[in-house]
Amino acid sequence: MTLDISSNTTDSDAVDSNRPRPSHSDILANAGLSTKSVHAGEPRQKAGGSISAPIVTASTFTFESTDDLLRFVEGHEDRPEYGRYGTPNEKSVEAKLAALDGAEEAILYSSGMAAIVGLLMTKLSAGDEIVFFDQCYHRSREFCAKHLARFGVVTRQVPTGDFAAMEAAINESTKMLVSESPTNPHLTVVDLEKFVAVGKANEVETLIDATLATPFNIRPIEYGVDYVLHSATKYLGGHNDLLAGSICGSKEQLEPVRKLRGILGSVNSSHNLYLLERGLKTFELRMQRHNENGQRIAEFLEAHPRVERVYYPGLASHPTHATAALQMRGFGGLITFTIKDADWKETSRVVDAARIPRIAPSLGGVESLIEQPLVMSYFSCTPEERIRFGIADNMIRMSCGIENAEDLIADLKQALDA
Repeated sequence: MTLDISSNTTDSDAVDSNRPRPSHSDILANAGLSTKSVHAGEPRQKAGGSISAPIVTASTFTFESTDDLLRFVEGHEDRPEYGRYGTPNEKSVEAKLAALDGAEEAILYSSGMAAIVGLLMTKLSAGDEIVFFDQCYHRSREFCAKHLARFGVVTRQVPTGDFAAMEAAINESTKMLVSESPTNPHLTVVDLEKFVAVGKANEVETLIDATLATPFNIRPIEYGVDYVLHSATKYLGGHNDLLAGSICGSKEQLEPVRKLRGILGSVNSSHNLYLLERGLKTFELRMQRHNENGQRIAEFLEAHPRVERVYYPGLASHPTHATAALQMRGFGGLITFTIKDADWKETSRVVDAARIPRIAPSLGGVESLIEQPLVMSYFSCTPEERIRFGIADNMIRMSCGIENAEDLIADLKQALDA
């Protein structure tokens, strides 16, 4: 049987067929976040007709002839050469992350810490200084204050959100201002307009670690921030099954960062990149649930008589709630709270009594996690250091996964009431 379609063709169809169609990239430029999460950075037609990106396991890539090699080294052809400088899987995921953050370019690293180390090692030299807000991931603080100091770089810490103190700490040697937003574990949201204004007024570059916010809840590039850091291990990967980190920014500013990464070799495996790309496909859907669960559980905890205080920017009681409400689309799944009139042992019993969350570090995965910062991350610190960092003995940090909020609330209730 032959299908005859001639009778269904009209003059208007003929005209329409000659009309130029928008390209795949044109459509994606104005697409929503979920559409970008699924399609950005990927060719419409992949090798072998595969709908998912094939995992390219090669560590080295061949050239057909010397002429082909010359075209590459002279910059006429953009293609992989050696795995430390980039791979097809890496290129695809980097383009997707850049699209989500609204940046020109993204650079992937083997972890979030590798990303911040790679950026700072590129941008700083002996005699340079950086200014840090003091609420931050303790390993970021440790790298800057302890290890960069060995190379003659000075780190100055000022109270988080105190822009007058930040401005006062800047001098002719200052090269970068660094902050998280929200911060870990107090969930303080930084006024990005003020942060950028201080940087621009003093001609100093700015870095925001937006791991806890993600591009779903805030895009610092839109505020004029120079570099945006993500631990892609968290919400971007979303399944507690990979390590990765990224830096987003302009192509010009990131060019030397990419070159140093090629020397340091802080790259990721193609299989990990495949997992990250697969996780990103459901990014918006997962973040909607993380935001919903975080808000509902924070409200439950704030109302519970055994809870002393809740740190969550979606609550009106949080000191930076007004800033968060202006800047953020949602407030994420991480909650920090303290137990009323409890020492560290009584607090640990609440952690142990929870049945759904697992006791573990990290955050942003589909499984809920719970931990006591005193024991998990600050055990080796002195009591004085913990006080300085704002880590109380009765503090609990919970990363809300994508389970049903009713189940998580019921579980926390029985743990608190035990």
